[in-house]
Amino acid sequence: MKILDCTLRDGGYYTNWNFDKKLTDLYFKSFNDLPVDYLEIGYRCNPGMDYFGEYYYCPPYVLERIKSISNKKLVIILDEKNVKKEDIKELLKPCIGVVTMIRFAIDPKNFKRALVLAEEVKKLGFEVGFNVMYMSTWKDESDFLESIKYVTGIADYFYMVDSFGGVYPKDVKDTIDIVRSKTDVALGFHGHNNLELALVNSLTAIENGVEIIDATVTGMGRGAGNLKTELLLTVLNKLNGLEINFNALSQVTGGFELLQNEFGWGTNIPYMVSGANSLPQKEVMEWVSKRYYSYNSIIRALQNKKEGVKDNLKFEILKHDCLCREVLIIGGGESVIAHVKALVVYLETRPEITIIHASSKNAKPFTNLKNKQIFCLVGNEGHRLEDVFDEYKDFQGICVLPPYPREMGTYVPVSVESRTFELEDVNFTELKVFSHTSLAIQTALNLGASSVMITGYDGYSGDKIDEKEQELFIENESLFQDAKAGGVEFYSLTPSKYKSLKAKSVYGLLI
Repeated sequence: MKILDCTLRDGGYYTNWNFDKKLTDLYFKSFNDLPVDYLEIGYRCNPGMDYFGEYYYCPPYVLERIKSISNKKLVIILDEKNVKKEDIKELLKPCIGVVTMIRFAIDPKNFKRALVLAEEVKKLGFEVGFNVMYMSTWKDESDFLESIKYVTGIADYFYMVDSFGGVYPKDVKDTIDIVRSKTDVALGFHGHNNLELALVNSLTAIENGVEIIDATVTGMGRGAGNLKTELLLTVLNKLNGLEINFNALSQVTGGFELLQNEFGWGTNIPYMVSGANSLPQKEVMEWVSKRYYSYNSIIRALQNKKEGVKDNLKFEILKHDCLCREVLIIGGGESVIAHVKALVVYLETRPEITIIHASSKNAKPFTNLKNKQIFCLVGNEGHRLEDVFDEYKDFQGICVLPPYPREMGTYVPVSVESRTFELEDVNFTELKVFSHTSLAIQTALNLGASSVMITGYDGYSGDKIDEKEQELFIENESLFQDAKAGGVEFYSLTPSKYKSLKAKSVYGLLI
């Protein structure tokens, strides 16, 4: 039984295939002393419009550097859907004499096309591996199952890939039996860890004669990640007496644990639900990284996807009986509470100003005002609204949702359903984003506001902000700029780092 470590290839989904040279040197040198047969170092791809790092393209200098420091068999992977037959020779020419095996990531629906591509690779003298994805759905792919027999003589390894991370040991055994009945090609298994079954599934595969197993250091890999290399080696050391240099293993694991602290791969409830229901985790990976998408919202989106519905609730379009020239948008920043007395006093003197709560976080101090109040419900905001209003007996506000259908589904507290509406469109910006800010701005514009006051949009302070904060800051700046292009002025009544917001102190309004 052989082991293939694909940390750099699969882990690249988190780092955009950029890795620090010191870390990769540590990786290759540590594996020189570990009983792992193959290292899959990345992709080879034709140039595209998006930015990806060196381990996505594996240029010749990278291949040569790795070959000079690694004593392992090297592997690269091709994405079957992005490679043409006529590209194979030119794409793989730099790999000849350096790389041992070429693997294909294959959608079972495109299996016959992959066979043609693999024949071209085989002519160049490489070992060939077929990584056939979506293992949990194979039973519905009768054409693919009947085509497995054609892999004989073309592929050296035929991998069963648990793409969704949702198969169980019995599924592994049953699938092995099906594939074995159709070909005698050596089998491999690549397990994702959504349900934390990657280890037991891999051990089941080994017990049933699978010849090669994939793993990654610390489980680094797309979404919930994979079987941990260090865990597999430790278990095989105990069960089979496999000799392990634990100093080398500890060194390389420690290096990637620092990355794990930064990117946070590993399973969680949304990945568990997507795995259990064979739902794609590409979207889950993106949703989890969005700060305003709660786990409840993500689970709701997954449930809608599973049931094949666009959204679980639909409401009437919000229409305004009268327009309002001035509005105040209240965000979730700390400046609201710091200056809340002045804000309340000002609003008490100006009951004609409509308050739009982009976030319900700071809504409590304003509940007794006579001003019309609108609450933007995005993501998990309905739950936050429940926390702010323990009882809805005196709730006089109205709630507004993004246009139907909403990707994340909809949660609206039952107590406010009769006072809830949705926008028909968000049309002031080209950005396709339904966030707290875009919803609040569109609502203000629909009210006919020519002047929009802002509080609670503080920006971020300190020498360093994290990637999510930076992304949100840039997004909000773009939204303010787009709205200003329509002739509306935006003023911040409290301190803000947003350049798009003019300063207009709330205290100056009280003179």
